[in-house]
Amino acid sequence: QVQLVESGGGSVLAGESLRLSCAASGRTSGTYPMGWFRQALGKEREFVAGISASTSTRYADSMKGRFTISRDNAKNEVTLQMNSLKPEDTAVYYCAARPVGFGLGTRPSNYAYWGQGTQVTVSS
Repeated sequence: QVQLVESGGGSVLAGESLRLSCAASGRTSGTYPMGWFRQALGKEREFVAGISASTSTRYADSMKGRFTISRDNAKNEVTLQMNSLKPEDTAVYYCAARPVGFGLGTRPSNYAYWGQGTQVTVSS
């Protein structure tokens, strides 16, 4: 089992930045492909960004150029740097992990472990 805990959410104005962190604990031997998803009120959970064990990355089109995902395997931590935030980025952001040996995935069903989520609110 892997436990994931997100932090760094908050309320900002449009154009500002936030940095989300996800700390992994438990059975963290090996390197899990990790992803960030978000879910706005009344909408389905959607892929934001992912990073593989080899640190290759993938982003949703609307986040390219604004968001950056990175990982520190020594600290068992994944971060999501979000710049130029927009009101439509308002959502609960979730960290997720896939079992070791899998590649990057963009669907929630690809991921076995989830954090509790952290709220990001962007006001205009």
